[in-house]
Amino acid sequence: MEVFDEKYKNKVIPKVIEPTFGVERVFLALLTKAYCDDGRGNITLNLPPKISPVKAAVFPLVKREDFEKIANDIIKDLREEFNIAYDKGGSIGRRYARNDEIGTPFCITIDDDSLKNKDVTVRDRNSRVQKRVKVVDLRSTLRKLINQEKTFGEI
Repeated sequence: MEVFDEKYKNKVIPKVIEPTFGVERVFLALLTKAYCDDGRGNITLNLPPKISPVKAAVFPLVKREDFEKIANDIIKDLREEFNIAYDKGGSIGRRYARNDEIGTPFCITIDDDSLKNKDVTVRDRNSRVQKRVKVVDLRSTLRKLINQEKTFGEI
């Protein structure tokens, strides 16, 4: 569908999507608003944490049995309340990018310090800021972030 603009003597292709009734209209509006390209080819789906289908992703930094045990314990605890992804393949940057694309608001990384201090690194999708959180406080911290009772800067 093209429209010829008499004033400027050029063809215009309208870029309006008009879905009919129902949930499609709201869903499309959310996706259109949330889709973000940073100009370097990095795509992020900036869905609010409350409606994001995957609330957090857990990444052991390296494939080691002790890292994976901590990751599995965290997943077991968090899956009682949230939809959690687990990824141990590829570089940490690629894992972050994959989860940014599907709208995962928080990524949890298990590293050497996690073994010693019983804490993990939590990364915020939108700001890409990372903070250390004790494993025992992780579920309540995520709940507060997802329900927007606290901002990422406040944890």
